[in-house]
Order: sequence, then C-alpha cells, then structure tokens
Amino acid sequence: LTGASHPEELVARAHELGYAALAITDECSLAGVVRAHVQAKRLGLHLIVGAEMRLAPAMAGAEPGARLVLLAQSRRGYGNLAQWITVARRRADKSTYIAQMSDLEGRVPHAPYLAGLPDCFALLVPEPAQTEETLFAQALWLKTWFGPDRCAIAVELLHRAHDAWLLEAVQRVAGLTGLALAAAGDVLMHSRARKPLQDALTATRLATPVAACGFALLPNAENHLRTRARLAALHAPPWLQATVRIAASCAFSLDELHYEYPEEIVPEGHTPTSWLR
Repeated sequence: LTGASHPEELVARAHELGYAALAITDECSLAGVVRAHVQAKRLGLHLIVGAEMRLAPAMAGAEPGARLVLLAQSRRGYGNLAQWITVARRRADKSTYIAQMSDLEGRVPHAPYLAGLPDCFALLVPEPAQTEETLFAQALWLKTWFGPDRCAIAVELLHRAHDAWLLEAVQRVAGLTGLALAAAGDVLMHSRARKPLQDALTATRLATPVAACGFALLPNAENHLRTRARLAALHAPPWLQATVRIAASCAFSLDELHYEYPEEIVPEGHTPTSWLR
C-alpha cells in the first residue's frame, strides 16, 4: 500500500507531461514494475526499475537508518537488487523487511557480491527528523561504498515545514562530500486528486480510522507527478540535469529477462523438459 495510483497511471501521466523517464521504486519490492513496463513500452517512455530501502538503525535506540532509492543500471544490477530484497525479506516477518548497512558492506553470508550493490545507482533521501551530522555521515558512508559516480543526494521539495532546513542541509553536505544533488518527488500518486485515496491507504496500513491518523497523513497533495514547469520553478537547473544523467545511466529493461531453468538439477542425459516430466 505504497501509493494511490496504479503503475500504469503513473507511466501514462509521466508520458503526458513530457518526462524523459520515470522510475518505479516500491519499498523493498519490485511488484509494480511489470505492469509499468508494459505501459511504458506501449507509450515509448524510458522506465527505470528500482526499489526504496530503509536501513535498520545501527543499534537499538539510535536514529533511523538511511533511506535509499536504488536504481538498476543493468541486468546485473537488477539481479543484485532483487537478491538484496530477498535477503531483507527473509530475515523478517511476512510483509516486513530488515535491510542493514552491513548488507552493502559485503557482510551477507554467501552473498559478498552485494557490497556496494554493483550496477545500481543509489539516491540518499534526507529525512526531516534527522540532524545534519547524521545526513553527512550517511552521505560519506554511501560515497565510500558506491563511489561518487554511482550515488547522489535526493532533493525532495514538497512545500513542507522542513523545506528551508532541507535546502540548506543538503547543499552543505553535498559541498563537504562532493556528491551531486538530484531533484526527486517522492511520488505516490499520478494526480493530486488521489489524495483522499492515499489517506485511506495510510489508514489501512496503520489499522486506524482516517480521522484518527493525525500527522501520519500527508500534509498536502504534493506527492504527485508535477508538471515540468513546476519542477523547474522549485529546483535548481543542475539538480534537474542530474536526473537526466542518472536516467541515461540506467539502461536495464525487463525485456532482458528470460526464464532460466536451474541446470544443476538436471541429470546427465536429460533436458529440463524431460526431467520435469
């Protein structure tokens, strides 16, 4: 229950607005990308496959872990991202996940290749509750494991109370770490008209009546696909240009995937089909 719009609606709206590309990034999931892919292929829109992952706190009582958006740049990157999602889901109860910093430091048993999540681009999304020192530490850690060419800091300007702090903090941290800034929208719906449905989904997730959700609900309807003119008025040109460069680096398409029968379980003298029979 991450958004009030279907993937097809998001793709159609992005195409209508003249977007160069659109990234579908469900939280710890790739569930929406197939439907989005079919629609994007029909409309000729460049679709980027990815996922959002919230890292677990380093220790009990510590500040929340980094919020990352990972974008697959190649078939290998898609496989690594899918593997990390599997790891995070398997160590938690159903419908939840636990993603850890150590996963991206190569400390997953039998999956050290997840270190730095090769062939994936990472966006660090600042959180309003965190301190600038925490944001700096997260950015430095991300740069260490992904390198300066495969990560950036996302700038989400949604007309919220913390926008002024966000603008100052991200620019200072970017200057100290050398990471690029990239415009982002934290999109949950294709149109602002879906805000009531988004509120209902939030209430469902929290098992709480809408009227009792309070500050858990979005304060406005800015989490929708906005026009390019509005984005240009909000974001500095280099931040928008960075999104185009990032999109160009993400060449993976679901068309590259084919069913692969595990060869190691087929005895000599058999084909996969004959052994299955």
